[in-house]
Amino acid sequence: MQSLLFKKILVPLDGSQHSQRALETAAQIAKKFKARMTLIHVYSVTVPPVIMPEPTTLTPSGVAVVTPVELSKMVEAAREVGKRILAEAEEKLRSEDVEVDTTLNEGNTVQEITRVAKEGNFDLIVMGIRGIGRLRELLVGSVSEGVIKHSSCPVLVVK
Repeated sequence: MQSLLFKKILVPLDGSQHSQRALETAAQIAKKFKARMTLIHVYSVTVPPVIMPEPTTLTPSGVAVVTPVELSKMVEAAREVGKRILAEAEEKLRSEDVEVDTTLNEGNTVQEITRVAKEGNFDLIVMGIRGIGRLRELLVGSVSEGVIKHSSCPVLVVK
């Protein structure tokens, strides 16, 4: 009798090679356990202040200003990239007869992945690890480390 250890698998995707390897691993697990996969892409748009060398009449403080229209365009561009990443992965999985759903979320990546995993009662998260430098990881933290720390279910990190 086939074990039902993993019925629902959450796979965060960012378009990197690491997330593609995680997708392939998750697909193998899903096939073995006849699990349903949910692919998630989380995007966020942060606008760091840009200091201009000289104050101008438009930006007297010397800080560049992003207009609401420009910000809206940035958010839409990030959303479109996420849609493309999810659509390509979904098509690949459907061609392999894997049951799959997708979700596109805006916000903090770690918080969104762990929230969706908990609310959706997922049995497993399969995600890639990025090869970021140790100093940068210490300064900004890594998504995989944050998900491992805050997840309500097991996390498989694929290199």
